[in-house]
Amino acid sequence: MALEILIVDDEDDIRQQIAGILEDEGYETRQAINSAETFAAINARTPSLIILDVWLRDSEHDGLQMLEIIRRENEDQQVVMISGHGTFDMAVSATKMGAYDFISKPFKTDVLLHTVSRALNERRLRREHSDLKRRVGDEIGDLVGKSTSISNLRQNIEKLAHTDSRILISGPTGSGKGVTARILHKKSARNDGPFVVMNCASLKPEDFEGTLFGREPVNGAARKVGVLEEAHRGVLLLDEVADMPLETQGKMARVLQNQIFERLDGENRVEVNVRVLATTSRDLSIEIEKGQFREDLFYRLNVVPLEIPPLSARRDDIPLLAEHFMERISRAKGRLPRVIGDDAMVALQGHTWPGNVWELINVVERLTLFAPGKIEDIIHAQAVIDAIGDNSDDSSEDGAMFDMLDQPLREARESFERKYLLFHLTRLGGNISRTAEFVEMDRAALHRKLKLLGVRNVVRD
Repeated sequence: MALEILIVDDEDDIRQQIAGILEDEGYETRQAINSAETFAAINARTPSLIILDVWLRDSEHDGLQMLEIIRRENEDQQVVMISGHGTFDMAVSATKMGAYDFISKPFKTDVLLHTVSRALNERRLRREHSDLKRRVGDEIGDLVGKSTSISNLRQNIEKLAHTDSRILISGPTGSGKGVTARILHKKSARNDGPFVVMNCASLKPEDFEGTLFGREPVNGAARKVGVLEEAHRGVLLLDEVADMPLETQGKMARVLQNQIFERLDGENRVEVNVRVLATTSRDLSIEIEKGQFREDLFYRLNVVPLEIPPLSARRDDIPLLAEHFMERISRAKGRLPRVIGDDAMVALQGHTWPGNVWELINVVERLTLFAPGKIEDIIHAQAVIDAIGDNSDDSSEDGAMFDMLDQPLREARESFERKYLLFHLTRLGGNISRTAEFVEMDRAALHRKLKLLGVRNVVRD
């Protein structure tokens, strides 16, 4: 079924232009010219994505006001803002309010399509990961791999787990920050205490303080215990802490100093003993410069920094991870795991994995469900290509080009070489000798190049 995109703009020609571009790419579209039509369209059927103009004539609400209402009612709704009179401050405000991105008019077709693709892909990955986590459970989250970066991470965890130091865990979405936090807790002296997660990205601003501190009874309502109190003698994980409102950040900084607070609507001081860990997929130093994160809270959380590498930086681990997830997912579904062939592993290692480990989990689940053949048949490269699908940015030439243009020359050259060699290795069934002959390289030199690019399990003489 085609994904549906709601286009909100008061100019007929702009709406028709965007609709034509998107429909040519296989999307379905609906259109609205003001806030009344927009909310009616959303109530009738929730769109996959909303493209929303900032300035709307004859509308009760402008685009930014509508964005606030839309995100308040459905925090998972992806919205891309557009404007012909946009400013940097406006773009910052829009993204701070929850917009996925901000595009200035007139826009280029490739920029629009690339932004739409990324927004929809992030939505898909988030939903698939949430569904899979409910079905398979947290046992799927282990630090699997033998790469240098993962080995170093394990060593750091061993050193830090038995301390009570606060740790700021940073890394891209889906890289394993939450798993790292759970392992730290499991290996710590607090492992018999609670492990409480506060997902800052999923909370509305007005709900933060009640969730953190709890609330005294009001008008006959029961007392609400906050996560700080729940985590007493254990660990509190502030997941995606950059999404915490500034006012709450100030109060949290004071709590970290003395671990004493008051519940809302109360005056009694509550004292707790909690180890606080935090995760972020953003660069908090940039957030501080933009005035969106408090420096005092940063220094209280960042006692020990711990960085989680993206999956693309540890390609050697992909075969181990794929086999690990295949075994776990198959067992959860009550079936035997299938064997992933060498050519399929090459295809997995050649993908750029913008969704990191989450995306790999999703792809392996699709392989367990849809890879052709019987249980005893080996999974080959074409099944991997089909499982990755057309939603990945690097599945198109435009997406790959955008990725490379964002990289320094050396990294862009390595990206191209990896894609080029993996394509021909896959095409030639993983045969090193035939690939070396085709690309006109010495066989030993090709071996060295593949090792340098982090590609393994491809030798088939």
